[in-house]
Amino acid sequence: MNKTSFFGSMFTVMRKEWRDFFRDRRTFLLSLLVAPLLYPLIFLGLGKLTQMRAETQLEKTLDVPVVGMERAPNLIKFLASYGIEARPAPADIEARIRAQQEDLALEIDKDFAENWQSGKPAKVDIITDTTRRNADVAVARVSKLLEGYGTSVGSLRLLVRGINPGVAAPLHVGTRDMATPEAKNSQFMSIILPMILTIFAFIGGAHLAMDTTAGERERQSLEPLLATPALRAALVGGKMLAAALLGMVSMLLILVSFKVSATLASGMAKQMDVSFLAMGKLLLILLPLVLIGTSLITALAAGAKSMKEAQSHIMWLMMLPMLPAYGLMAYPLKDTAAWQYAVPFLSQNQLIQKITRGEAASMQQWALYLASSLALAAVLWAVAVWRYKQEKLAISA
Repeated sequence: MNKTSFFGSMFTVMRKEWRDFFRDRRTFLLSLLVAPLLYPLIFLGLGKLTQMRAETQLEKTLDVPVVGMERAPNLIKFLASYGIEARPAPADIEARIRAQQEDLALEIDKDFAENWQSGKPAKVDIITDTTRRNADVAVARVSKLLEGYGTSVGSLRLLVRGINPGVAAPLHVGTRDMATPEAKNSQFMSIILPMILTIFAFIGGAHLAMDTTAGERERQSLEPLLATPALRAALVGGKMLAAALLGMVSMLLILVSFKVSATLASGMAKQMDVSFLAMGKLLLILLPLVLIGTSLITALAAGAKSMKEAQSHIMWLMMLPMLPAYGLMAYPLKDTAAWQYAVPFLSQNQLIQKITRGEAASMQQWALYLASSLALAAVLWAVAVWRYKQEKLAISA
């Protein structure tokens, strides 16, 4: 078979698979549009929840139960001036915090007044459950106010004794933040965005890839196709090209929805870089992942006897793009090491983070990423071709 007939067979198979897939309009639209429609809901929903949490725990008045509030009336007045309203704590306050009926409470030591008058450190405990993240903002707010109150009173005590408060602070530590405005505005999305985009890119063409192999095998429509004189490599290439095209179109629609939702969002999300150049870079990052996902799923589906068996792989396949994000949360890595751009999923994660932070990847990093990704896709394509050459593929379940 010459080169022209090879590619002719491949494109014929691709058109045939798209024509068959398009006949089922409901499945076609669900496969193509669910992710682009779901993404703005996730993006805008997370932004709205973050904004609501900030308004609830940072701006509104906090109602905090206090054990022994009569022991420190000046401290209670100070907290009230900053929106922390104290109320007597019930006797079972610790049990209520464990049961999440209260986020936090304060306990003023019974010797607070005596220690305060004698110039000794007066104890105030913050009672909370540190394993519950719902109270971390409120705890940090109260803790910072208590620290500020202690520092200001300590300075006044030194001034009364004729001592410069600066003597008690021999070292002044400052922080010079070198992060760009884009990096500051995208700290949250630099974790969520790579995970969402890589998952959608990796399994975007999964349904068509499974249906064109395991589905046709189950419907007994694969045997006539395998009986044609076309090379198995051309058949696999056509089926994979059809699934990859679906994943690419879906990915393009997702990026369009990302641009629109970021434009409509409020707060920090509105300041993210959603220029056409940034969207083009994201598309270039994700296209090799579409090919890798399509190749792997096609190879797996070729070993499945039914559509149901092929779909059973989806759960662990969805976990693969999440692994780098979870790993980087536990053990952050500098994105300067070249080897990271040759590791599947980690390389996409690092490059997408660069885009969201407004940074530019070097030509060496781009070259290593594209070469390693396309090489992996080619290897998986070869595995899928090998699967198709096995005679047992022509035997229906």
